[in-house]
This record gives sequence, structure tokens and C-alpha cells, in this order.
Amino acid sequence: MKEENFFRRRFSLCPAASTPQKIDPRKLTRNLFFGADNEIYPISPGKDMEGNSLPMLKDEIPQTPNSTNKTEHKFCNGSDKECVSPTGINNKKETLKVQKKNYRQEKKKATKQLFSALKDPRVVIMADWLKIRGTLKSWTKLWCVLKPGVLLIYKTPKTGQWVGTILLHSCELIERPSKKDGFCFKLFHPLDQSIWAVKGPKGENVGSITQPLPSSYLIFRAASESDGRCWLDALELALRCSSLFRLSASKQAKDGDLNCSNDSSHAGLYNLLHTVTVSDQELFHLNDSALENHHLENDAFSDKSERDNLEESENEMHENSRKTNESESDQSEINGELSQEKKGTTYLEQNYEEFGETGECSQTETVSDENKSLMWILLKQLRPGMDLSRVVLPTFILEPRSFLNKLSDYYYHADLLSQAALEEDSYCRIKQVLRWYLSGFYKKPKGIKKPYNPILGETFRCCWFHPQTNSHTFYIAEQVSHHPPVSVFHVSNRKDGFCITGSILAKSKFYGNSLSALLDGQAKLTFLSSGEEYVITMPYAHCKGILYGTMTMELGGKVTIDCEKSNYRAELEFKLKPFFGGSTSINQISGKIKSGEEVLASLDGHWDGEVYINDLKNGSTDIFWNPTSEVRKQRLKRHIVLFEEQTEFESERLWQHVTSAIGKGDQHKATQEKFVLEEEQRHAAREWKENGTEWKSLLFWHNATTNEWHYKYEEWVT
Repeated sequence: MKEENFFRRRFSLCPAASTPQKIDPRKLTRNLFFGADNEIYPISPGKDMEGNSLPMLKDEIPQTPNSTNKTEHKFCNGSDKECVSPTGINNKKETLKVQKKNYRQEKKKATKQLFSALKDPRVVIMADWLKIRGTLKSWTKLWCVLKPGVLLIYKTPKTGQWVGTILLHSCELIERPSKKDGFCFKLFHPLDQSIWAVKGPKGENVGSITQPLPSSYLIFRAASESDGRCWLDALELALRCSSLFRLSASKQAKDGDLNCSNDSSHAGLYNLLHTVTVSDQELFHLNDSALENHHLENDAFSDKSERDNLEESENEMHENSRKTNESESDQSEINGELSQEKKGTTYLEQNYEEFGETGECSQTETVSDENKSLMWILLKQLRPGMDLSRVVLPTFILEPRSFLNKLSDYYYHADLLSQAALEEDSYCRIKQVLRWYLSGFYKKPKGIKKPYNPILGETFRCCWFHPQTNSHTFYIAEQVSHHPPVSVFHVSNRKDGFCITGSILAKSKFYGNSLSALLDGQAKLTFLSSGEEYVITMPYAHCKGILYGTMTMELGGKVTIDCEKSNYRAELEFKLKPFFGGSTSINQISGKIKSGEEVLASLDGHWDGEVYINDLKNGSTDIFWNPTSEVRKQRLKRHIVLFEEQTEFESERLWQHVTSAIGKGDQHKATQEKFVLEEEQRHAAREWKENGTEWKSLLFWHNATTNEWHYKYEEWVT
């Protein structure tokens, strides 16, 4: 209802009077730009027509003997019983038909003129450096570009590092006194709502990281008073006088076609300007087809008397059908001229998720004699301390999924990060981050299994839906090196305000009767609102009992979650089971949360079960994390890419034959299919070496200075 009132207010031609004055739509033009008054401007004087003032005289109808009864049988309009002749009804319908046809033509013309102006790169009112005050009261110098209806903010004039876009149609402008040098002014929403657009000029979803900026206002500082006055005049022009740009666009539209420019920035600006505010709580995405529909739905029947008359006539049903077809053709014409819809990736909910048994049972396995003989042949070729990254392992110890897929196990409780982003206190935030970190360990495979070693260039994509915030957490990973094996991943949920980027170098060491799989690397968790970054490390997996005894897998090592900005740090130790330990001593974990050198709390428990926290300030002990059956039911639903839309190097498609063979228990077939993939990779490596070429990552780029990997398209992720 709120949206309907909004469109009726902006686009209806009928005033709310009892006897509305109708104006010929051919003599109207409308200011559709942002921020300007939504008025109707008559271009030339027209003849006024009263909606209910059609002369209904008997003399106008020729009298015949057969028509006497027809004229005596009158059509009455409502309670006033005003008599209307059939000829008058037909004339009114024909007049209304012509008016609506001309109205649609004028509407299309106005829309074309509007987007012609927006796609013209010369339509830039002003561009210069301005200092902007952040939420933390510090100033940042940013490049600002003012266009009709929008203010684009960049880190540099090259427009490659977009920070944000302000929608001026919802803003007020005021000069702000200041003790410092320069000239201050403020853009703000009068109802204290967001002034930011949800996408950038090129469709960016994530802006460049700067200090956090306020959501409902921005305070600017120009270098001098003269510069500041220029900005005030320019902003006033953009806010109040945007009809000038429309007149300019109308002139330019006559000289060239709307499709003459294919610049991506113009397309991005076009998409941006489809975002309009329909309420103080949300942004409504409106494309040109929806705009056309709303025009027809709200304008065609805005007069109640019109609707009643149309419902009384059976012939009008045919007219409405024809009008709908015309509307659809108008919409398709505008769609074809102004936009090309991009097809997004199709994600399907993963209904089944495999869990191993709880406790120690899923971490032990008795190897059959046949498989033991295979292991013995393999291990005779190894020496203690040897790296196993180049060793081809038998398929019976493989978990039927890629390591890139396994790394996504940490995000089934990503809603804990959404909650952490809302925490105002840094201590509460790091505790919530620690809960999320522990939530990634309790899911175990059935038995002791190792995931596939990813092929160079292999990728994996998935996402999780957050029902509480109506958002998605997106995950994408790529194998960027095979020797040594390096896996890189990026996780993003811009709506909830967090993203994670990390790289893992997988190493494995053989120690005779045991081996360890080391995950050398780190992940960096960033909260967009607070600007806090948490650097996270991983434990290693230790497998013992390879040659004799029961084969057992455990987690070990010390890990940290460190935030330099808040000076909070969490330390955890995953403990291996001691030689004489009982069943309760497996999967033990202990740790502490520190602020600088001060220990605030200690933790103790099991990483696959209950973990307790002891607050050292008040001495209280509470359950910090416990993956009960209720918690497991709260796991977010993971969605994976539709198989038909996957590329040949996406994990599920790449390993499909190996996975199918393992599922059928055909280890010989699985080994053959695995060998085919590995041989293709070796052949490609030989060709690169012979041609002197180097493989390049498709999704990530490497910063040689910091030795960090970054996702190339992080600004496009939602």
C-alpha cells in the first residue's frame, strides 16, 4: 500500500478532487529527475474538460419508432441517477482510448530523454577533491563526482576504486559552521534514514575499504570558501534544477540513437538510477519494465468513476486486453533499447548433508588387510620427515569431495558473524567470532578420509541463505598453485557487513607410524562497519596408527584470532590425546581471551562438544559453545551451483567420475579416473614449460609485497 501511494503521488494525472480537471496528456511533460518537484507542466494551453459533464440531450439521438423504448430505458450513473445515452458512453470511451494512447507515447518519450542524459559522459556537474568526516570523527580526502541526482565518491580520480554513491533525491543540504580552515557543508536525510545507493556506477556491490562513513548524513570540507560555495551551488543545481539537464538531453536525443554508447559506466549508472526510495526503511529496485507497469496500473484506473464505468461495459474487456498487449510491446521496446538483462548464477539448495558419528567413533578406523598391504607398499617408499604432497595416495582413503569444498564447512553458522557485526563492544564481538570459529569443527566425515587434492585452476562456489537477515553469504575458492598446493578463498556478505579472504598452503609430513597434515596460512575476517580485521590461523590434522594399532585422527596445535585495531586476541590450543589418556581426553581444547597482556577469560572443553568460558573478572563459568541437536538444526542451508551451469574446472563437475566410482565402491575405476585428471594436469604443465608461458589465476591476484591473495571481483559480490 505504501508503494502504491508513492507511485500514485508521483505519476498520477488525476488530482484528488471530486470533479477532477482532465488535461490532454499530449500537452504535458513531466519532471522525472531526482530531487526536483514532481509537477505537471502544460506546454501549451488546452481545452478543459469536465469528467462528468458530457451533454446528454435527447435531441442528439435520432428518434425512430424502433428506438423509442431504447431512449426511454435510460442508463443511470450511481445515486444521482443521471441519465447517460449509449452514444455518450461510446464517445467517452473513444476519447479515453486516444488520451491513454497519447499518454503512453509521451511517457516513453520522457523516459528516453531521461536515460539519454544519464548515459551522456559529458553530463558531469562538478568533480573535485573533498574531505569527508567519518564515523570516528576523522577526515579522509576523497574524489567526488557530481552528476544529476547522484554524488559518486572514489578514492582516486581514476574512478577504479569506488567508495560509495549518494542518492541526492532523498537529501537536504545545509552549510555547517566550523572552527577549522576551509568550508563545511552537510548532506543529510531529514528522517535520519540511509542516503546510500546499494550498488556502484558499474554494478559494484562492495566499495573500497576506507574509514567507516555515516549512513544518514555526510559532512564535507572544501579547501576554501570559494570552492565550498561552488559545491553548494552545484548541489543545489543537482537537487532543484535537474529539469535543465533533461532539456539538454532532449536536444541530444534528436541527434543520435540511445544505444550509441556501450560504455560500461553508462550501463552501471543506468542500473543505479533504477533504485528509488519508496519508504524510509528500504530501497526498492525498479527497472524500466516495472516502471512501465506501475504507470499503467496506477494511472489508468486512478479515477474511481472511470473504473466503475469500465466495469459496467462488457466491450471494455476486449479493450483492456488490447491495451495490455500494447503495454507489453511498449515494455519490450524500452527493455530492448535501454537495458540488457544479465543472467545470474543458478544456486540449488543442498538437501542432504553427510555427518560422521559424534565422539571418538568417527575418528577411528580399522583398515582391512587388503588396504593395509597397499599402504605398506606405499609407505616403504617413504622416509620419516618426508613431504607427501607429491605422493599419489590410494582412493580408499579419499573423502569424495575436493579440499576447496571442505574449506566451506566453516560457514554453516555464518549467522554468528552477522550477529558479531551488530555488536557495539569489541570484547563481545571477538567472543562471537570465537563461537563461529568453533562451529566449523564438529562436522566430521565418516571414517578417516582425506579430500581430493585440487587440480590447478580448479574452482568451487556455493552460498548460504540467512533467513533472519534475508541475506546470502557467498563462498568462492580456487587452487592457485599445485606445487606447492595453495588454495585461496573469499567469503562475503555485504548486507550483513563482513567478508573473509584467506589462503592455505597444505603440507603433510610422514613420521613412520603417523603423519600430520599442516594448514599453513591464515584468513582475514573484516567487519565493514567497524573496520576491524581479525587474522585467524588453523590447527593441523594428525593421523596415527598407520602401520600398527588403530588408525586415529585428531586435531592439534595452537591457533590465534588476533585483532590489531581493538587489541583483543584469542588463543586456543588443540590437544592431542596423551598416551595414557582415557576417552574424555580426546579432542580437548583450552584457551584464553586477552586484551593486550591482560587475560580476560579462559576457555576449556572439547572442540566437538561443550566448551566452557570462565570470566576472570567476576569468576563466573558458563557454557560458551555446545553443538547440541538444536544447534545442528540451525545450520544454514547451503546452495550449490546448478550442475549444468558449472564450468569444466568446477570441483563437482571436474571430479564427477571419481566421486561416482567411490560411491559405487569401485576403487579400481576411481583410481583410473583420478589418474586421468592427474595426467592431464602433468601434460598441461609440460606444455606451459615448453612454450615458456605461466599459468595465471582466473579469480585472484597475488600481492608479492605482502604475500597475500586477493579476490579480483570482491567489489561485485553481494
